[in-house]
This record gives sequence, C-alpha cells and structure tokens, in this order.
Amino acid sequence: MLKKKQLEILLCRAMRSEADFAEIFEEETHSESLTQLDDNVENISRSVRAGAGIRLYKGTSSVYGYTDEMEMSVLEEIIDDLREAIGRKDEGKIVELEEFHMAENISPIDVDPFETEDAKKIELLDRSIKAARETDERIFKVSASLSSVHQDVQIANSDGLFVGDVRQRSRMAVSAYAREGANVQSGRCAPGSCRGLDQFVGATAPEESGKEAARVALVLLSAKPAPSGVMPVIIDNGFGGVIFHEACGHLLEATGVAKNQSVMAGKKGTMIASEKVSAYDDGTMPGEWGTQNIDDEGNPQQKRLLIDHGVLTSYMVDRLNARRMGEVSTGSGRRESYKYEPTSRMSNTFIAPGTDKKEDMFKDIKFGLYCKSMGGGSVNPNTGEFNFGVNEGYLIEDGKITDPVIGAMLIGSGAEIIKKIDMVSDNLALSQGMCGSISGSIPTNVGQPAIRVSSITVGGTDNE
Repeated sequence: MLKKKQLEILLCRAMRSEADFAEIFEEETHSESLTQLDDNVENISRSVRAGAGIRLYKGTSSVYGYTDEMEMSVLEEIIDDLREAIGRKDEGKIVELEEFHMAENISPIDVDPFETEDAKKIELLDRSIKAARETDERIFKVSASLSSVHQDVQIANSDGLFVGDVRQRSRMAVSAYAREGANVQSGRCAPGSCRGLDQFVGATAPEESGKEAARVALVLLSAKPAPSGVMPVIIDNGFGGVIFHEACGHLLEATGVAKNQSVMAGKKGTMIASEKVSAYDDGTMPGEWGTQNIDDEGNPQQKRLLIDHGVLTSYMVDRLNARRMGEVSTGSGRRESYKYEPTSRMSNTFIAPGTDKKEDMFKDIKFGLYCKSMGGGSVNPNTGEFNFGVNEGYLIEDGKITDPVIGAMLIGSGAEIIKKIDMVSDNLALSQGMCGSISGSIPTNVGQPAIRVSSITVGGTDNE
C-alpha cells in the first residue's frame, strides 16, 4: 500500500485540475477455492488481485482510471490522463491527509481459512458430501466447494480522509443430484458469512448443508408441473427476499434514482408499499455476508430504513449521486474491485419481521402457491418488472400445503407486488448471494420473513 506522503503527492497532482474532489482506492485481495466431486478433490486454486483506482469529480461528473502497477510514475501518468479529461490547471488544492486509521472490525475471525491446512478444509467438504449421499440411495452425485476471500483496502481522498479496512468472508456450496428412472433433479445449499471458517469448524453446518441440498433434490423428483394463472402466493423466508432485492431494492439505489431512471424516483415520503411492509438495508450486522466496516468510499456503514410501514423513507446513496440528488451519502458506495468506480449498492437488504404467524397465512387460501425457496430470474432495472423461478414450490389447496410442483415462475412488477403484501410473518431469515451491477459483482444478503401476496401471476408448465 502507498504511504501517506506518496498519496498526498498524487492527490495534490490530481487537484491541479478543474476537479473539486479526488480519491485513490487501493486493494489487495487473496482468494482461494477448493472443489470436490464425490470422493475426488477436483481443484484447489488461489489468486491475488492488487491495484488502485483513481477518480476525479467535477460537480456531478466524474472520470476514472485504474492500474495494477503501483509505481508512482504509472499512477502519475493515470492522474495526468484524468486531468486532461476533466480540465487541467497549473495550481490546485493542497491536500493534507489525516493520520491513517483502520476501520473498527465488527466481524472478527476466529478460524482464518488462509491459516488453516487444506486437509481440514477438505474434511469439511467430505462431511457435507457424505451427509448428502447418506440421505437416500437416489442421491447419485454430490459436489461441494469452499471459497474464501481476504481483502485489504486503503482509501485516501482530497477531503483528507485516510482509512484502511480488512474484509474477509467464506462460503460453502453443496449441490446434490437425485435420480429416479430418467428423472434427474438437483438441490443446492450455499451458506456464507464474514466469519471465516468459524461457521463450519466444530459445528454441524457441513452436514446440514449436504442434507438440505439432498432434501430439495428428492422433493423435486416427486414434483408435478406447476399451474398457471393469477393466485395468492406465500413466499417463505430467507432467499425469498431475492424478489424484494431485485425488483424493489435496485429501484431504491441512487444509481438509477439520481438519473430519474427508477419508478421510485421522487417518491420519498409517499406510500409505495403495503403498510405491513418495513424494509432495511443494514451494512452493520456483525458477521453477515453483505456487511462491511466501511463502504468503498471510506464512509461508515449504516443501518438504513428504506420503507417504514409502507412509506418510502430513504434511498441508498453513494458520494457522487448524493451530489446529483442534493442529499448526503448513506455509506452505500460499493464496488467489486479497484477496476470499478463505486456506486450505490445494497448490503444486507431485508423486509423486517411482522406480527403475523406463518401458519395463519394458509388458512383462507382456496388455491394458491407456496414458494419455499426461490431461484434466479430477470428484472428490468428501471421498472422493476420481473420473472423469477421457484426452486421449491407446493400447491396450497383448501388452506393446506399439498403436492410439490416444478417449473413455476412468478411474474410481475416489484412496485405493484409490495402493495399486495397482506401478511408478514415473524420468522426473518437471511440468505447469501452475489449481486451484479455497473460496479461489478459484490456479496449481498437478501432476506425476509414469510410473506403473503394476495395475487400474483404464476407461469407454470401444467397444460391441463
């Protein structure tokens, strides 16, 4: 990492331009991944990524450059190119950085994967695979992976900020494959956190992940084609929150709001959802997958109340879009790496627990769909219109959960669906994912308690 004096020289050079703000983001990231198929370790890979990203602001415009060469001459050349793009000046602001400080780590690591022998990590994979295989003789193949990332960052800017941070996370993913005749189905479970291997070593988490992946695969073997039509739908907790994340959460990011490219632009203070719905984006939850001590612009992470009993109260705002919106940053500036300019992104985003009981949601449904777990889909980022696959779904008939179904899709608009949520349970759970946007792919948590949507279009495969 660059020293304080070097950074001051570079920032002073950057400010000899028409820029009114300059920033240098440095990163060194170590990644490793171990993958195993049944009894065979297939791959152990390790990599290092290091470099710096430099950006300059002029009002509400920005220019950005990056490099993996950390020599002063290279960095100065990049800065000169940026100065040329934004407008050179012979003189500019003298930058004096504050004393360097490390951000307080709210997610301490007890079992560091980078200091743990490969044999012990392979043992964790073995345990998950064995548990899945022992579930049922119809499980014929199991794969598992264990991935870890350690990232050191240093951020300095022309306002004098000089801060460092350490981020670390680990994730295990287990996929089980079940076969009955010509019918082959799969299930997956992929827990992760910012707690290193703490969540796996000395616990039953590997076995639980293997058993859960196998359970889903076995359920799908007996599933029948899903029905089509408009019907009430219950979406369970955990990864069910992916619909809110994709179809509503992205609409509340300043990336689109500041340019009036979101249907939620200009709606702060208005009722946008059912009064049953309150929602947060909270980057301060210790150990959670989407948590950071500071954002990628050096601002402290925050707990952001986005929706309060149906009323839109806040957007997620990064530094540049704060200028465009006349607001302040909410600590939401995130990026995949130094190769990306940061923008407003989610962290741990979830619908807050309600007061309804999950079992009560089913009672008055004559015919509907229970989505125990959700899969992937597609979303229009400007309108929130979506279609999402249901990984594990069941029919609801006369108030009871009946047959498992396969091939169901939920189709609708996030802005409309959150108005149709008429029950919110108290069983909040979070699930891990990777979110892609213009600043790259970042770890985010999605979550919710079980919710009931009074009506939504279901696309199915049942032709009867």
